[in-house]
Amino acid sequence: MNVSAVLLGHPYEQSFNAAIAVAVVRTLEENGHTVRFHDLYGEGFDPVISGKELISDMTGDELLAAHQREIREADGIIVIHPNWWGQPPAIMKGWVDRVLREGGAYGFPEGDNGGGLPIGLLKAKAALVFNTSNTPQEREENVFGDPLERIWKDCIFDFCGVRVFDRIMFRVIADSTPEDREQWLDEARAMVNDYFPKPLPSDA
Repeated sequence: MNVSAVLLGHPYEQSFNAAIAVAVVRTLEENGHTVRFHDLYGEGFDPVISGKELISDMTGDELLAAHQREIREADGIIVIHPNWWGQPPAIMKGWVDRVLREGGAYGFPEGDNGGGLPIGLLKAKAALVFNTSNTPQEREENVFGDPLERIWKDCIFDFCGVRVFDRIMFRVIADSTPEDREQWLDEARAMVNDYFPKPLPSDA
């Protein structure tokens, strides 16, 4: 399996998000998968879509073109970012805006001007999202309604045709101990192993 999109959206190199990314990538590689890892901040991904790009899809951004190509080729997608205001960081939202474009990630039936039901075009068999938060679970779910679940599961991946989805939120980061974080990394590794295990001999 070729797991193209392992995407990290956190500006601090020593963050727990970065540690999750390391654990995820290593687990995938140990399971024999090809990994294309992108640290969006580290590689300077531009999240701003121009008016010209919006209406024409014309861009000279080679990094963007690589992301668009890789996401179309991916058999699995893994996203890692913190919960900021119930949303992904701006750079991750900009990645969605610029990479998951009509004609590449989704389309519409002939004659549909975009108001009907989309046709998902991504071939990824599964998508995982790992989030971190300082909001307790009860408040996140009862007061805010866990918006990140709806954003990634329904508004993005289901829209683009990826029906197998799982997500975990690690919290509360601000009060966590080294032992907490190691346990969370074990949970992340276990989730990756569940959805992207080593290929069976018959699959090789």
